[in-house]
Amino acid sequence: MARLPRFVLPGQPQHVIVRGNNRSEIFCADADYRFYLEKLQLACVAHGCDVHAYVLMTNHVHLLVTPHEQQSLSKAMQMLGRYYVQYYNYCYQRTGTLWEGRYKATLIDSETYLLTCMRYIELNPVRADMVSHPSEYPWSSYHYNALGQPNELVTTHLEYRRLGKIDKARQTAYRQLFKHHIPESGVAEIRDATNKAWVLGNDRFKRRIQQKLGRRVEPAAKGGDRKSEQFKINRV
Repeated sequence: MARLPRFVLPGQPQHVIVRGNNRSEIFCADADYRFYLEKLQLACVAHGCDVHAYVLMTNHVHLLVTPHEQQSLSKAMQMLGRYYVQYYNYCYQRTGTLWEGRYKATLIDSETYLLTCMRYIELNPVRADMVSHPSEYPWSSYHYNALGQPNELVTTHLEYRRLGKIDKARQTAYRQLFKHHIPESGVAEIRDATNKAWVLGNDRFKRRIQQKLGRRVEPAAKGGDRKSEQFKINRV
């Protein structure tokens, strides 16, 4: 069965997950993380993508990216993947694949979910019990978005800029968001939409995307028991 193309709308952010094959490590040393981030920036500049948030875990990566052309994201991820596999295989004297299939991605309703998705991404090391606070983890965009540390890779999104009139005000407001937990239902919703490649947004957003792309953007509602009398009545 042919795979459906990913949902892509130029200018609309996407949550992207890249995993190591069989959940194996893809970063073993600080130099690996630095190389990946360097090539991520190069690939995004080359193909027209803005990175708003990221975290590099030991065996997977989360990105929040806005592509500016239909093929921007796929080309950037392909370029990055080639660079990194060549580097990793050379450094660790290995051959073969490094990635677990294609990257996963979901279209994000920026008005409703963008800031939540940024927090979800930057809180990954906390949920994994690697650190107690996102500021303690060096390989994420938290240091830029919350603390104002220079980072040429990150481009702020309009929803983030609306947090304040100047950088310090935005950073303060962004840090305040981390004082509130993302509900488990919200975490599950982001995971489910990304892993199953459905659109993440409210009903109005989903209707708009479905009309624009001419495709179903969420799972079909489960039907009733086809043998039940109620099911037969409902069909009349």
